Amino acid sequence: MSRSERDLVAALRAELAGIDPARACDRAAEAAGLGARAVARDGPAARLAVRLRRTTTDDPAIGGFDWDRAADHCRSAWLRGRFLAHGSLSLAGGRTHLEFVVGADEAPVLAAHLRDLDLPASWRIRRGRGVVTWKSAESVGTFLRRIGAGGALLELEARQVSRALRGELNRVINAESANLQRAVSAAGRQLDAIAVLEQDGRLATQSMTVRTVAAARRETPEATLSELAERAGLHRSAVQRSLERIETLALHEDEGVGRRTEARPGRRTARRVALA
Repeated sequence: MSRSERDLVAALRAELAGIDPARACDRAAEAAGLGARAVARDGPAARLAVRLRRTTTDDPAIGGFDWDRAADHCRSAWLRGRFLAHGSLSLAGGRTHLEFVVGADEAPVLAAHLRDLDLPASWRIRRGRGVVTWKSAESVGTFLRRIGAGGALLELEARQVSRALRGELNRVINAESANLQRAVSAAGRQLDAIAVLEQDGRLATQSMTVRTVAAARRETPEATLSELAERAGLHRSAVQRSLERIETLALHEDEGVGRRTEARPGRRTARRVALA
């Protein structure tokens, strides 16, 4: 992670550790979630553990935590303590990754508790320890909001939105750049083909539509197919077919030689005269 990302994670942990639960049951639940490991984890969590021990006398702080009987706010407090004692958050490379490293026996239990809150997480055993993981930024944000994250979470979400917007903007710019490059390349080929056909006289033997499109392309080399169609008073498909024909004729020197695509009406007229 970059320094700014590490600072944001540190600020988030400090914000969570600074929450002072008003209910005695919430203080007991958070103390149970912290356990003994918080003292050695980091400064904010250690200070929180000391503060909670001074104000907590309920059994859950000393023994276990009864998830099934606990109220929703007590569950949130317990999870906050669990995250501060056993959780880590990574924002490296624009990816959000939150995990709990707990005892091997606790991992499936913790995953089940999170599933109860509609926050399903994956879990596995890694080097003898249980690891419960989220890799979804949405799930991580929902969890952090549930356990009380505020300002730091807003900053995290703002960064995620900004990163997503930058990614979308870059995608659009790259797509537009690629389209422009293709259009410029195609226009260059078409202008070269028109010059070849004009030089050997074959352009004059083509239909009025082809000649009109060729003239429009020469006059506006940068125009798109739609702009050419509007300029020539034709359908876009007719413009595309005409340009494809121009390129095909230029690639084959004998293509169209001795033929005129407008000759069909003349042949029908000659036939009527002969029959008369």
